[in-house]
Amino acid sequence: MNALSQRFVLTLACANGPGIVAAVAGHLSEAGFNILDAQQYDDTETDRFFMRVVFDPVSGLGNIEGMRAGFAPLAARFGMTWALREPNARRRVLLMVSKFDHCLADLLYRWRIDELLFEPVGVIANHPMETYSHVDLRGIPFHHLPVTRNTKLEQETKVWEIIRESKADLVVLARYMQVLSDGLAAKLAGRCINIHHSFLPSFKGAKPYHQAHTRGVKLIGATAHYVTSDLDEGPIIAQDVEPITHRDTPDDLVRKGRDIERRVLARAVRHHLEDRILLNGRKTVVFAD
Repeated sequence: MNALSQRFVLTLACANGPGIVAAVAGHLSEAGFNILDAQQYDDTETDRFFMRVVFDPVSGLGNIEGMRAGFAPLAARFGMTWALREPNARRRVLLMVSKFDHCLADLLYRWRIDELLFEPVGVIANHPMETYSHVDLRGIPFHHLPVTRNTKLEQETKVWEIIRESKADLVVLARYMQVLSDGLAAKLAGRCINIHHSFLPSFKGAKPYHQAHTRGVKLIGATAHYVTSDLDEGPIIAQDVEPITHRDTPDDLVRKGRDIERRVLARAVRHHLEDRILLNGRKTVVFAD
């Protein structure tokens, strides 16, 4: 790698106060780096400050461990929660899916054309591999882990083993139609994204399109959020909607919803991979491009 292609992303959150931006910019300048992009947000309700900075070395190559060590005193001075990463270092992603595979197929397509920069380390499915015969899974480990109410604990133990052994940085529930236990959700806090097929907080739980049809809504949507122990209550990352009419049947809503789900989940995964999301209590700060 040459210096022209080497970039770094710094994200941070802390109590709001004067001098944070100046301190960060001054530190990077003194350390020999050039800021390429910077975004910040002051949450006046919580008095919290959030920032994302993209930068590169003015000359030579930067050493990320040395950079972390150099930034640590400044971070401690402001009480920051922070992370520093090289965007070229691809995150390891584990995908989980049930019967409906449109989100799985879409994410893998975007990965294969380098639209989403990650390394797929496995697919966990509660249906056999034949269910996904038209999805290109070549070279990706496939794990068939069926689950029932009576076997949920045992199945989740195997899921956690695969997550650990694959060293997954991110778990994506690509229409994985199972509710994670409180224990597993806690272990995956901040690194598990789910796609829910409604515009939350409306129509939580099962069959949201049928619920929407019964209520005669004129918009349907999808929501990507981080998984928490509270069903469909995790911090929201991305949402989108599409108009419908009285002529649309529940099957029409499901069909139209698939397109929304694909693009919303892909957007949320990309934001996570590019370090654009910072947690802000039950909400998120998303520094969109």
